[in-house]
Amino acid sequence: MTLPHHPTARPQQTLTPASDRWLMVRKFLKHGTTIASFSPSSRFLSRAVIHGIDFDTAKVVVELGAGTGPITHELMKKAKPQTRCVIVEQDPDFCVRLRQKFPAADIVEGDAAHIDQILADRGIRHVDHVLSGLPLPSFPAELRNSIITSSTKWLSTTGTFRQLTNMPWIYRGLYREYFQDVAFKLVPLNLPPGGVYVCSGFRGIVSP
Repeated sequence: MTLPHHPTARPQQTLTPASDRWLMVRKFLKHGTTIASFSPSSRFLSRAVIHGIDFDTAKVVVELGAGTGPITHELMKKAKPQTRCVIVEQDPDFCVRLRQKFPAADIVEGDAAHIDQILADRGIRHVDHVLSGLPLPSFPAELRNSIITSSTKWLSTTGTFRQLTNMPWIYRGLYREYFQDVAFKLVPLNLPPGGVYVCSGFRGIVSP
């Protein structure tokens, strides 16, 4: 696998919350179910995704589907120097935005379904937490199985798979099919109200 060259020749643009929202709207209208939302996650939801992570001990955190980077922002603020953060985003325009915002981060332009290769290329053998902003319930079952299986097999015994949602509780049953333990944190201050599934104890793939 050839890793993307980080510098970009595209013109620098002013990065504002409004420009992030407009970019998300354009992508949502164009790509539909492959984009989780028509607007970036709020700071309340983004903070909830990383709440409870012990950054004094976490060595590797992987984010899937970073979009314009609201969760990445909170992650990079909390991560300690010894914490390696791997940010995976498939959309080239989002990757440009992420590299402008987080020049020190490891931004990977790639498919979350190829997380095995992405981690192997970096010599990573264990992951402490996986943060997912992907709309996994709307993905075909085979693709969803691939992403969840590939990412969770790298988790340490105390690791978690964290999935944000803008549809509180609706998909709790789905994630319980994949994981033994599923906790849900409601974030009512998000618009619309959202939340985070914190999952551990992977059971196995779910039949289509």
